Amino acid sequence: MAFLKYSLIRLAIFLPLFVLFMLLQVGALMAVICAALIAFAISYLFFQKQRDAASAALQHRFSGKAKPLRSAGEVQDANAEDALLDANPDITINNAKGSSKKN
Repeated sequence: MAFLKYSLIRLAIFLPLFVLFMLLQVGALMAVICAALIAFAISYLFFQKQRDAASAALQHRFSGKAKPLRSAGEVQDANAEDALLDANPDITINNAKGSSKKN
């Protein structure tokens, strides 16, 4: 959530600057470059708390300690498998990697 908040702040700074440079007719590429540099500088100088929270969130996500995100389809599949196992206690599932055997 912190990363999204910080990204939206930077986007809210970037867009008006981009529009301003486009109105000044400096060219699309130059408008992108100038708006990005100024948005970076403003966010770096004035939004340190949000930047630190966003970087901490990214560090946690990629550290390997974060709980994996699952899509709605994966959650539905897991719920269906759990219901099947609850209804049939004699069935076992082996999800170990490399455990498939060829006959």
